[in-house]
Amino acid sequence: MPKYASGKYAKAISDRSGLEFPYKEMVREWNGSFVHVSEFEPKQPQLEPKPMNGDSISLRNIRPDRTENDVSYSLPTDAFETYSSGSRIINVTAPGHGLTNGTTYRFRGQPTTAPGTGTPTNAVFAYADPESFDGISGSNIAKAAGYSITTGLYVSDARVSTDYAVANFFFFTVDTDTATKGGVSGGGLGCSVGPVTLSA
Repeated sequence: MPKYASGKYAKAISDRSGLEFPYKEMVREWNGSFVHVSEFEPKQPQLEPKPMNGDSISLRNIRPDRTENDVSYSLPTDAFETYSSGSRIINVTAPGHGLTNGTTYRFRGQPTTAPGTGTPTNAVFAYADPESFDGISGSNIAKAAGYSITTGLYVSDARVSTDYAVANFFFFTVDTDTATKGGVSGGGLGCSVGPVTLSA
């Protein structure tokens, strides 16, 4: 079988530019064109697109999102403190409460069974009122409509709104009742604060 010459001294004409180049520097493109290496163009990837499957419609194992139940925030023992004599402002100690400034919340006493309802073997769950203190009645603190709170601490006739105070304290203005002495803590054990819509 005859051999081809190496083309060591030969010249070739480029199919692209029509210019003369050394034969040894010529290459063949994917489309068959005989061109100089400086003119070489690779095949455009979009000429051979990869096959694509259809978009997925659904996950294999799914569950519907659940709605979180309303929950209350437990307060420390005797978390309520009257501001001053004759004042209706109540400061509340609530470490890391996470409550929203200006939102209405309802206060509740410790969990108990509703008086006069149910039977000894089928008691009805309810919340008691916080304990009364310093002229403030527990039933007034626990009114069903709740109170709008202000995060921070009420001191010296002003709101203290440092990061620490906002994160750990809030205050509200109780209806009707006023403090007898001021600076008195109360409310008792097991009190909580939460959404007005929370039911026993």
